[in-house]
Amino acid sequence: MAKPATHKRTPRKRTIREARTGPASDAIGSLTPGIETYILTHGQFSLIDALVYLGHQTGPCDLTVSVWTAGDQDLQHLAALLGSGQFRNVRFLVDRSFITRQPDYCARLRSLFGDGCIRTARTHAKFCTVRNERWTLAVRTSMNLNFNPRLESIEISDDAELCEFLDAEVSRYFADQPPGTFDAEMTTPAATGVTVGTVTATRLYRTLPAIS
Repeated sequence: MAKPATHKRTPRKRTIREARTGPASDAIGSLTPGIETYILTHGQFSLIDALVYLGHQTGPCDLTVSVWTAGDQDLQHLAALLGSGQFRNVRFLVDRSFITRQPDYCARLRSLFGDGCIRTARTHAKFCTVRNERWTLAVRTSMNLNFNPRLESIEISDDAELCEFLDAEVSRYFADQPPGTFDAEMTTPAATGVTVGTVTATRLYRTLPAIS
């Protein structure tokens, strides 16, 4: 049986707040070394708003995004930030059903960022890492990369070990899965077995034509 991936650390003081109104800047506040802040929002700002605000404070940084789904406007906004240099590079881990659930948004993701920046998994985990020479921010959240006008949570931690843990998990998919493929159960099996509990399943891939 496969063991779950876990990360443990020494407990530290956490700031907890509820934000019913106002932008991400008001809810998050100024970054400080070792920050650990948990926020409940009421949908007044989205994950992209939080990432923009964090990026303004960190300066140019590397971004990893793991979400179940993403919206068109948020993807375009993130692409503009990448083009402006606020983010030096970005990589995505999205659920393998994205290609069938939201084919237009998936096509937009591919056209804006390229297949080399995207991998897929059977995932519902939503997290980001925001890293540069000074900051190692792990962002754990209930938000997807889209408009989410509802009760959501977001936690921001300046934690190098947690960032490394999350990035290593994403890096495993980038190493194991060829670019330009999306997990799908209707095509040729790849040679990679995935253990799910006591049952071993085979990861299946669909190779998509290149985006021109």
